[in-house]
Amino acid sequence: MKVAVIGIGGVGGYFGGRLCQLLNCQSDLEIHFIARGQHLPEIQKNGLRLDTDEGEMTCRPTSATDAFADLPELDFVMIGVKSYDLDSILTRLEEKITEKTTILPLLNGVDIYERIRRKIKTGVVFPACVYIGAQIERPGKVTQRGGLCTIIFGKDPAKDRIDERIFELFTQAGIKHQWHEDPFAEIWSKFIFVAPFSLVTARFDKTIGELLASQKLSSVVKNIMREIESVARKKGIALPENIAETSFEKARGFPFESKTSFQRDYENTNKPDERDIFGGAIIRMAEQLGIAVHTTQEIYQSLQTKKRQKARL
Repeated sequence: MKVAVIGIGGVGGYFGGRLCQLLNCQSDLEIHFIARGQHLPEIQKNGLRLDTDEGEMTCRPTSATDAFADLPELDFVMIGVKSYDLDSILTRLEEKITEKTTILPLLNGVDIYERIRRKIKTGVVFPACVYIGAQIERPGKVTQRGGLCTIIFGKDPAKDRIDERIFELFTQAGIKHQWHEDPFAEIWSKFIFVAPFSLVTARFDKTIGELLASQKLSSVVKNIMREIESVARKKGIALPENIAETSFEKARGFPFESKTSFQRDYENTNKPDERDIFGGAIIRMAEQLGIAVHTTQEIYQSLQTKKRQKARL
């Protein structure tokens, strides 16, 4: 089985690293990493160092490269890049995808399946989301602390085929996973938590704890949650009755000083960020559905303006 992990950041590094442990006992398995920057030569020379809650391991893939041309035709692809890199990744990956390929995207966002399907017409694409706390600590090393370390995925709405070998791989590698016939409720439920806190922490430069301590900012977060919920329900997503309330309460389990991943990216004016996947996508969907999302629009537009002003400094 030929497997590629595209993007060896926190998410791709953790799950790709765990898969690499199977290379010691499965001669017909190949694990190929697509990585970049200083991360790549470190992995090529010394392997990927994976530091997890369960211990440390050195993960040596079959190959590590930044050239998609080096990849074979693939049976299974895990995509762990940021959403702003997705389209360019798909363009380079397309020639390695066949009707027998399964794609598992581990990205933030509720429209990732649709974005992939606009580019990749063949193979199977599993809609998915992931719960994990992991990041690149330094080139060649990924650290995981906390989070459920679980992939939730489900049936491709356009295809019936399922490659059972993927479930076997995950089980053998100790990768926690859940299969849902309709995974979109879980994808939207996660998004209702992640997107509002991401947008508001970045807009006001506040930690999660500071948002919770502010009645005004908490109200902004809750308003965005309710707006996203309205979009989801209009699209027919079967969300739990009290999804906004339970999503907001999840934040109380985070340390007071926690920043969102998007917030850290946004603070770096030289780095792209995912404001479009958290804000722009919802605004576009709401417009198509005739739903007002005034708070989301206000915060998103403020983030756009703030980023332009910071870039000019």
